[in-house]
Amino acid sequence: MTGAPTSRVLLGPGPSNVHRRVLRALSRPLVGHLDPIFLELMQEIQDLLRFAFRTANRLTIPISGTGSAGMEACLVNLIEPGDKVIVGVNGVFGTRMVDIVGRCRGVAIPVEAPWGEIVEPESLLEALRANPDARAVCVIHAETSTGAWQPLQELGEALSQTETLFVVDAVTSLAGAPLYVDDWHIDACYSGTQKCLSCPPGLAPLTLSEKAMAILRRRSSAVQSWYLDLSMIEKYWGEERAYHHTAPVSMNFALAEALRLVREEGLEARWTRHRRHHEALREGLAAMGLPLAAQVGRQLWMLNSVGIPDGIDDADVRSFLLRDYNLEIGGGLGPLQGSVWRIGLMGESSTKANVLLVLTALERALKARGYDFPAGAGAGIEAAAASLATG
Repeated sequence: MTGAPTSRVLLGPGPSNVHRRVLRALSRPLVGHLDPIFLELMQEIQDLLRFAFRTANRLTIPISGTGSAGMEACLVNLIEPGDKVIVGVNGVFGTRMVDIVGRCRGVAIPVEAPWGEIVEPESLLEALRANPDARAVCVIHAETSTGAWQPLQELGEALSQTETLFVVDAVTSLAGAPLYVDDWHIDACYSGTQKCLSCPPGLAPLTLSEKAMAILRRRSSAVQSWYLDLSMIEKYWGEERAYHHTAPVSMNFALAEALRLVREEGLEARWTRHRRHHEALREGLAAMGLPLAAQVGRQLWMLNSVGIPDGIDDADVRSFLLRDYNLEIGGGLGPLQGSVWRIGLMGESSTKANVLLVLTALERALKARGYDFPAGAGAGIEAAAASLATG
């Protein structure tokens, strides 16, 4: 251990940088998890999460755990042995959903697309027509491993006319891109605190529709996870305030402050900020000869998957950025390992200064490794600056 970490510029796939108000909230004196002050805070968090999710769902809460706990909570509560579950798979997190469905002893029906592309809604609906008794259709809104942005509205509208649930992973999209849980007929949606909410990792915001709650209440078997059993957790977050587990008090203080910042900025303004900085980064990278790897027209604003030029070592460049610029970007996962960098512009990390910083750092790293810039050195920064000036 070399001592306390320095203040990194976090431009990877998460966590993102955290506002000083959120850090201060983490240091507030502890209270008990049934203290009246904390119970009042719980109500505020629920209201703020409803605002962020664009929902009126009664069960809208933070699960004690990271975004993966949100995924598991949705699936273990809604799936019983033998249930068919259609899953869009175009990256790591769709693959993880299939794994959890199997652990629930459900029957996963993967609908696959190449990594970096979306799963076409019609392909998912075709799978549903072949399996009309499916319990749920599950998709990743923002596939963090590839930078692909999955459309939701068509699926939600179609599923709203059926008994099948619509389950959406919004770990990377919540508060960074348009997401309308109620208007898009989403029945179960979860996220994580460490992405566009810019709160440390440790909680998983989650919301369930009444359609989903009805499925939960008529289960014929117990939820396989005691810790994530929403039929019990809802009583802690509901009027009963019945003890279930010791909530992470400090993390909830931090989440409340992060959500207040989202509300102060406004969701639409926040979405616009993420779009503008993504566009500037995209233009800068293109001028450097570094195209985005995700499907054209379906590229995330919050997470940019960038093709690595031939002959350039992924880990070498990332180590250089960390050492010389105190700047973190991410590498690829699965079949994309070594072939893409993942540059996150999420929450507090989505700034004009960070766009220009990462382009400057990448240019220096690539130049030192013999990369031939197609438009000459400096073109990337000029293109990004021009985009920011007109955006």
